[in-house]
Amino acid sequence: MPASPAVPCVLVTGAAKRLGREVALNLAEHGWRVAVHYRDSVEDARRTVADCSQRTPGAASFRANLGNEVAVRQLVPTVVEEFGQLDALVHCASTFEQDSAASFSFAAMEKHMRSNAGAAILIAQALHSHMAQRQATDPQARGCVVNLLDQKLWNQAVDSVSYTLSKAALDAANSLLAASLQPLLRVVGVAPDVARVLPMLRGDSLEDLLQGQADAKSAATPAKLGLADAVRLALEQRSIHQTTILVDQGRT
Repeated sequence: MPASPAVPCVLVTGAAKRLGREVALNLAEHGWRVAVHYRDSVEDARRTVADCSQRTPGAASFRANLGNEVAVRQLVPTVVEEFGQLDALVHCASTFEQDSAASFSFAAMEKHMRSNAGAAILIAQALHSHMAQRQATDPQARGCVVNLLDQKLWNQAVDSVSYTLSKAALDAANSLLAASLQPLLRVVGVAPDVARVLPMLRGDSLEDLLQGQADAKSAATPAKLGLADAVRLALEQRSIHQTTILVDQGRT
């Protein structure tokens, strides 16, 4: 049963674990109902839903393979059917497989492009259509899309060619989406510090990542990285639009 329309709803892709989970929990802590997207991590998704519901009741999980266009197009309508409305998207889900210029292939590039860039565009498209339908009863309805980019776009590494290309495509897509989907949707990029966050996406511990670094004490937990707070700022501050927030402790 949908909750009160006064309680905003956000779809967080890749929210079952790691960075997406941190974003989902942060938003739930601050009054958002969370649609927890996942692909294969069933138990992790259930745990995230339960933890989000303890903060703001009404979280639910939604399974979809973001490399499959049919599944991507069905995601927003399914969320709207469950919640009654959808106010925002945070695209955290990301395919990451290392390759170099020597090992690059069309197949690797397409795999990354589908989930990292193509899915984000289609979900934003669907959210815009939903917001346009809501205009009939609520002319003030507005939404927001936050797409996670990557600090690799500014400090490139040669061991992740396809991944970096897909994030560069998403960066360009952000500008195009922002220009074409306004005023119903704001579009914002948030770019994390890869050196600290990417090992979490692979499952390495932050402690292992920071071992031997001089500033380990200042960045000892995912929460201290500030990413989830930056995402929430982008969602809730209506003056932020068509820009990218770099969350990298000044590295860039």
